Amino acid sequence: MENGVAQEAQGSPASSEEGRGALEPGKPSPPSAKTTAAPLPRLRPRLFFHTQLAHGSPTCKIEGFTNVKELYGKIAEAFGISATEILFCTLNTHKVDMQKLLGGQIGLEDFIFAHVRGETKEVEVTKTEDALGLTITDNGAGYAFIKRIKEGSIINRIPAVCVGDSIEAINEQTIVGCRHYEVAKMLRDMPRAQPFTLRLVQPKRAFDMISQRTKTNKTPSEGKVASGRETLRLRAKGSATLEEAPSEFEEEAARRVDDLLESYMGIRDAELASTMVEMAKELESPEAFTRGLDLLLGEFAFPEEFVAEVWTAVCEAKAPPKP
Repeated sequence: MENGVAQEAQGSPASSEEGRGALEPGKPSPPSAKTTAAPLPRLRPRLFFHTQLAHGSPTCKIEGFTNVKELYGKIAEAFGISATEILFCTLNTHKVDMQKLLGGQIGLEDFIFAHVRGETKEVEVTKTEDALGLTITDNGAGYAFIKRIKEGSIINRIPAVCVGDSIEAINEQTIVGCRHYEVAKMLRDMPRAQPFTLRLVQPKRAFDMISQRTKTNKTPSEGKVASGRETLRLRAKGSATLEEAPSEFEEEAARRVDDLLESYMGIRDAELASTMVEMAKELESPEAFTRGLDLLLGEFAFPEEFVAEVWTAVCEAKAPPKP
């Protein structure tokens, strides 16, 4: 990423002696420089991020986005494709690496790889047990996709289904635009012993010769950014903000909450986990936390026992280690 500085001022400040004499039609003459000093332009950081298509492309620079949908729009504009072609993005690697998914935060040195639609495939699935053995997440812009497949599960025994596949339809009913928790519930509710069809879209295959890009020699854990660095926090609602990287407590608490989301709801969502941690650390009681979740995230219909375990997980992560 490149850090630049953009000038933001009322009007266009003069850049030369010649420019200071220029007037717009119909505008009065400016006051004398002896009586009124020109205001200094207000400076703000101008953030650029480098991006490529994961299957291979030139490198482009993007800027000016405040949420994931706008980010996809900027990437699509840069490469001359539709934003609906983008399934998900990874940071610092072209590979379908679910540990490097772009979530709610982007480090200021991160390189963004966009994975676009590849081949479409259909598979028939029969539930022989309650759980299919897959974990679902979504890209924040309308596509739910498979983030994890449990070894030995029903889905694991179907070779055509892969991590990174976007779920486009269930029994010919499109689920594009549905959130991951809605798709997970649909699959949980499918009756046993009755076959159903999944229409999947796999990411366009990347070239293996493209080298992985990393900021350091260490491989960051899921959702983790370099400590002590600023990150761009993307929010589902509201504008993006420039923040310090999460503390060790916040990272650990978010990891535990993400694990609970997978255990209870069959989804993983680093942004959602971070939002819940952010709320819990500001509140004094589990009752207040429950009320806050109902107000902010009521559409998830979290089970009571899940909420209680989230509160416990955040409190345990916050507690100082025992000597």
